[in-house]
Amino acid sequence: MGIHYDYKSTKSAKLMEKQAKREKKLAEKKAKRLAKEGNKNDEEQKQKSLDASKPITLDFLTNPNKE
Repeated sequence: MGIHYDYKSTKSAKLMEKQAKREKKLAEKKAKRLAKEGNKNDEEQKQKSLDASKPITLDFLTNPNKE
């Protein structure tokens, strides 16, 4: 008979623990996703920026195989 009493008395605490666990997992996923996107953005900016020490030539502008 004690199991029924225990279930109802601890139900709210268990639900709160589950919700906290779920929110923690979602926050970790979000942080991981943002970190991954941040790395992509940094790499894209590095690739798009031109080196100021190199002159811009016609060949550089019209080369279809540029990196």
